Amino acid sequence: MGVLKDAMGDAILTSMWIVSIPLTRVLISIFISYVGIQPNSLSGLFTSTIATSLRLLTFNLFSRALGGANFNPSTATAFYAAGLKSDVSLISMATRFPAQAAGGVAGVKALLKFMPKEYKGFLRGPSLKVDLHTGAAAEGVLTFMFCFSVLMVVVRGPKSPFLKVWLLSYVTTGLYFLGSGYTGPSMNPANAFGWAYENDLHNSWEQFYVYWACPIIGAIVAACLFRALSPKPVIKITKKKKE
Repeated sequence: MGVLKDAMGDAILTSMWIVSIPLTRVLISIFISYVGIQPNSLSGLFTSTIATSLRLLTFNLFSRALGGANFNPSTATAFYAAGLKSDVSLISMATRFPAQAAGGVAGVKALLKFMPKEYKGFLRGPSLKVDLHTGAAAEGVLTFMFCFSVLMVVVRGPKSPFLKVWLLSYVTTGLYFLGSGYTGPSMNPANAFGWAYENDLHNSWEQFYVYWACPIIGAIVAACLFRALSPKPVIKITKKKKE
């Protein structure tokens, strides 16, 4: 029952996350148009970072309210492989990943149904812009960088949750711009699956290879590197004095 509850929480949170992505783009576009900021300028980048910070902070609260729900199979894999999720098993992950994918589909369908026509142009998901192997390598490397950054910031970063979110927002925004000419990017298989399902590409080799297999591999490599760089706890051994 606990696994099913977690899966339901993941599905709900993932659908909300998918909806929030284009909504954030719309709000940023309205704001920068109002104040006269160029989207690709430093001011535009700063605005995007602030918006991402607020979104991450909000979803951190949602995640806690849903009992620790997760909306990204990549980060879930990274934390599990790093040994930071003792309450998570391979069986629970095998249940929660499909739930996250289903949440991605639900989020995309909700966007297509309820987004006003004048903002339909903001509805775009990850898409392959290069050849298959280059895209797979790019998505894997970007996910590796993202997951490693998340592990470092969350586990070994500053104590302040606000500062953690601020750092992660810079990482997310930077990697998005870095990978925009390759795969979108996604760095989240559930997000990619939602849009692929809508375009009838969810069962394609491209979807599995580029947006599932390589990101998961990147997440595992990030976890392995994190464990290799993390100092092992010191175990103090005290000798009993002979009476």
